[in-house]
Amino acid sequence: MKLRNKKIVADYNPIKDFFKEKTSRRDFLKWIGFGTASVALAACKGPVIQSIPYVVKPDSITPGIPNYYASTMIDSFDIGSVLIKTREGRPIKIEPNSTSKYFNTTSARIQSSLLSLYDEDRLKYPFLKGKKFLDKIDNYIIQHLEYISQTKKDIVFLSSSFPSFSTKKLDSRFSKIYSNTKWITYDAISYSKVLDASEKIFGVRAFPFFDLEKSELIVSFDADLLGDWSPENMGKSYVLNRIPKKSMMQHIQIESNMTLSGANADIRIAKKPSDIKKMLFELYKKVFFGKEPKNQHIKEIALLIEKVGSKSVILADGDQESYELSFLINKKINSNALQNNKYILSKESNDHKLKKFLKNLEKENIGCLFIYNTNPIYSFPLSIFKKIKKFIKTIPLTVSFSMNKDETNEMMDVLAPTPHWLESWGDTNPITDIFTLIQPTIQQIFDTRQLQDSLITWGKMKYKNYYDFLKTTWEKNIIPKSNVSSFNEALFHGIVHIKNKQSIYKKNFVINENQIQEYDKKFINSENNIEKHFEFELRLYVKTSMGDGHQYNNPWLQELPDPITRTTWDNYLTMSYFDANRMKLKNWNVGDGSLNGNCVDLIRNNEILIRDIPIFIQPGQAVGSVGLAFGYGQKNGKLSTLCKGKNAYKIYEDFHVIQKNIQIKKTDKIHKFACVQLQNTTVGRNLVKETNLDTFLRSSKEVWNEEEKISTHKGKLSPQEISIWNQNKNKEEKKKSGHHFNLSIDLNACIGCGACVIACHSENNVPVVGKEEIRKSRDMHWIRVDRYYSTNDKKIHDDQESLHNQNTKVSFQPIMCQHCDYAPCETVCPVGATVHGEQGQNMMAYNRCVGTRYCANNCPYKVRRFNWFNYANNQKFDFNMNNTLGKMVLNPDVVVRTRGVMEKCSLCIQKTQYAIGIAKKEKRKIKDEEFETACSISCPTKAITFGDINDKNSLISKKIEDPRSYKLLDFIGIRPNVFYQVKIKNEKK
Repeated sequence: MKLRNKKIVADYNPIKDFFKEKTSRRDFLKWIGFGTASVALAACKGPVIQSIPYVVKPDSITPGIPNYYASTMIDSFDIGSVLIKTREGRPIKIEPNSTSKYFNTTSARIQSSLLSLYDEDRLKYPFLKGKKFLDKIDNYIIQHLEYISQTKKDIVFLSSSFPSFSTKKLDSRFSKIYSNTKWITYDAISYSKVLDASEKIFGVRAFPFFDLEKSELIVSFDADLLGDWSPENMGKSYVLNRIPKKSMMQHIQIESNMTLSGANADIRIAKKPSDIKKMLFELYKKVFFGKEPKNQHIKEIALLIEKVGSKSVILADGDQESYELSFLINKKINSNALQNNKYILSKESNDHKLKKFLKNLEKENIGCLFIYNTNPIYSFPLSIFKKIKKFIKTIPLTVSFSMNKDETNEMMDVLAPTPHWLESWGDTNPITDIFTLIQPTIQQIFDTRQLQDSLITWGKMKYKNYYDFLKTTWEKNIIPKSNVSSFNEALFHGIVHIKNKQSIYKKNFVINENQIQEYDKKFINSENNIEKHFEFELRLYVKTSMGDGHQYNNPWLQELPDPITRTTWDNYLTMSYFDANRMKLKNWNVGDGSLNGNCVDLIRNNEILIRDIPIFIQPGQAVGSVGLAFGYGQKNGKLSTLCKGKNAYKIYEDFHVIQKNIQIKKTDKIHKFACVQLQNTTVGRNLVKETNLDTFLRSSKEVWNEEEKISTHKGKLSPQEISIWNQNKNKEEKKKSGHHFNLSIDLNACIGCGACVIACHSENNVPVVGKEEIRKSRDMHWIRVDRYYSTNDKKIHDDQESLHNQNTKVSFQPIMCQHCDYAPCETVCPVGATVHGEQGQNMMAYNRCVGTRYCANNCPYKVRRFNWFNYANNQKFDFNMNNTLGKMVLNPDVVVRTRGVMEKCSLCIQKTQYAIGIAKKEKRKIKDEEFETACSISCPTKAITFGDINDKNSLISKKIEDPRSYKLLDFIGIRPNVFYQVKIKNEKK
């Protein structure tokens, strides 16, 4: 049938037409459901015509060949410059955009946001007063806006930080039409205190940018710099000067909770938050006035700062004064890490404007409230929640722009569903002089509309749509000043640089005596608040997996083990062993080996704030302090029934991460943890090889990286001198021809962030198994990041006293299949399902495997996973593989494994073979950088390196020759193809 005119094309809807006609059973089976039909149609069309792929043009889409698009991932908490891998028009993987200088890493959350695109719980239609309305909402809202604009009441947009240049322009035009419009930025986890401090000290209300590459000393006062303290990942610049050498960076971390930063620090000092602020103030007085500190740690730190000078940097978290003190110290020592003319602009939290809005709400001065990309009914502290729940009902018009049903939506008149960022147009200005673009990589799956398109419609603007406005705005305001010549070129790269020589640094640094006296008074007043016995200081923190909770309904993130506690599906109250022992609180292992724990009530001023929080006894937790993670305890979404976490936002009073005067009372409830690692130490085995910098520089390799030898009848021999294949010398010769792949992991660079785990999930279709199966030690992760505790005295035991020493050290070690040349799994398989390939990879023939599990029993690394169930199409595992929409995330290059077979890391054999095939087709030699695995691509610190050791110029060949290289359990004689670099700590004082 020919479509003769545009009207017919516009009205053509195959799904509507299908349901109008009589159909046979066979026809019906073609349309499995609305989710599948809509996403399939969207994928068939590919991205909208204006999208520019990163490598090839849209009309060159070839089945089986991936396309890449440059875009920007942004939600209420995270932002990143990314590449989107699509297959046949559907996004299947998120990778970092290496052409971008900033925000060019992909955390576990950024990668997992892909799965949210295919969430069957997404809002699919607009709703008005709880009923579906597809075409009447615009008129309804415009009538209200026109009426309210004639009154003195405010039209308020309450939004999370959204640093979009074009959206700000749109808001400005919208405000001219409706003059009483106000835009208020509210982030669930507020950055307002650091922004206010920056404005006061530097004259710029933005997050200061720190570049750690040339720093030789970092002193962090409770700032989790390797976590989410900074809006931009600091891990990549952190590791650049962690290469073992004389000028290697030293990292001192003073904190209450055990964080990623504390786990990676050379020296970690456990103190409760109030003591940390005292130490910071003492350092401030020493640097500015030479006043001798009382604290011995600060005396030593001050001497180090004097020695290193401008190559030092001081970071702090907590209240506004703590930020101000750290900024002043950095300016005083002229820290080269602080980039004066560069600021991070991605966070715009403003607590002062929010409080003013709440006062106007109480006075009933709000005529219309639009809530965008935030869930305040869930995330407001208890004191604010009680007010807003009462007064929000008095607002004549309330509209929620969101992608999923949440607690706020239940109180809104209108629900205006928004598309996922992978279906959207947009731009961001995340850092000084840098602009990025967001482009759709698939047609919108459901009946959704962007906020910007709604502003254009309700403001009756002349533009056809937001894309038209975005392109016009960029061509007029950004492209002429940038390093690109056209909008399409900007789309191709995804990021542009503005040529701006004008400094935005506004304040000259001067010592203000009045300001110093002001700090003194504030500090003395706070010291006078004598703490009561048995009261705790609570440190609220951000979990690596959950962030602010925006992706709470994402099963990949719920099942991602916490880097420190190694638990999944929960939050909990972290507590020191000494405090727990004093209050008779315990964690214990039950008969099947899983972990249980006592629960407590959280109390302040005789009011129970949160009931029955499980306690987790955390090595290294400061005595007198407890920790609780944000983002849990939501009541909407499929996973809310499975994850019984607690809402930490309830006690986030004054948007302060430190809450004092907290009391804890034991309850009768017992909590069942889903923990993937119950062995906390190496029990004296030399698994994670580690030494200090002084020993590394002064001693030979035999001292700090002694080769593990095999005991034989001829004495102890090197593993390389023994072979079980002596009768077949050709096998050894074959290794030297063709490709032979190895993987290297630098333990000095691995920070334990878990980005590799999610990358592996996404690339290899690893199933989610749920809390109960995790509890039974049946997790399916192909890569795990083991965490081990140790102490300074070298006597590593698993008893409580030594394990929970305040000076507890932490080591991370990523473990996957080691692809042994003499693999013990291969020799015991009765059906030859697991065999060794000529390129060094241990391979699995799933169809041949009968599930004896002999291979798993014989694996010394315990990296093989058994499919106890069919995780796909199984109601017991009701995650993305159990619904037609969720399956759209699956990688077609990797088979979905069935029940009764073993699976494990394949070193992404599909990626290596693809690279080999492309080079062969183009009749050229493969470049070293073309060989990558999912984990090596995603690692933000480049701790993981993959390549061909037969290419002597490859990076992996240079790594294996490094004196720090060693192989795990090499003395067994199985010759693994994965090797590690010894971890070096700079513990000098």
